Amino acid sequence: MTTTLDRGASTPPPPISAAVSVDQLSKTFTSRGVHALENISLELDPGTFASLIGPSGCGKSTLLKIMAGLLDATEGTVEIGGSRVEGPRPDIGMMFQEATLLPWRSTIENVVLPLEISHGRAAAKAARPKAMELLTTVGIGGFADAYPEELSGGMAQRAAICRMLITEPSVLFLDEPFGALDELTRELMNDELQRICASRDATSVMVTHSIAEAVYLSDVIYVMSARPGRIAARIEVDLPRPRTVDMITTPEFGQVMREVRAHLDSGAML
Repeated sequence: MTTTLDRGASTPPPPISAAVSVDQLSKTFTSRGVHALENISLELDPGTFASLIGPSGCGKSTLLKIMAGLLDATEGTVEIGGSRVEGPRPDIGMMFQEATLLPWRSTIENVVLPLEISHGRAAAKAARPKAMELLTTVGIGGFADAYPEELSGGMAQRAAICRMLITEPSVLFLDEPFGALDELTRELMNDELQRICASRDATSVMVTHSIAEAVYLSDVIYVMSARPGRIAARIEVDLPRPRTVDMITTPEFGQVMREVRAHLDSGAML
């Protein structure tokens, strides 16, 4: 029997792996007897912006820290770009609610700090032009030599964004990054974050307590149940980009908010 090869056929390209994959993840703090997370699984395509929302104490921040390699899971795995996360990595950027800038370092010195820690002072010095470009992009280039005490809350968070981006991470993890800011500044920072993520095609995961913020920024929202935290619902946000403040008053925006609220109300009782 003769087999004829079809030389006109081409091998289909392999499927693009998920940017972030969490598989059956659980976390128990044995010293405190706290079962924080139970059987969490999710997948995010490259360039996706996702939010984690749920009642206080449901394990949102714990999940984010495990995904970022800052905490170990009790069970399950996290993969980024098909590679298992077993600790902090240069392709992961992390931002917290507080800017946590070192008070004895200038703004630009704070921005290049991750490179100084990982690669030494020479690398940090070489990265200063790039840091200056980032600071200019977020509107605080004129404060590169200022110290944290001279910055407003919003300016400090802009500096923290630059510090997160200086290593050019492909995945960003944000733990209520603007929760401590006033409402107007928070809206401005949300627009800035949306613009930055779109321009870099970064995959982003944000913890928030604000339904409106989650809907405004996200492609997909994961609603978590009360502790032990589980995924109670996955909600896709099919709203056009770029998002604008005017959208908040539209029926479509309100419908997604009501859906998230309904799942939060039922998920809190699971």
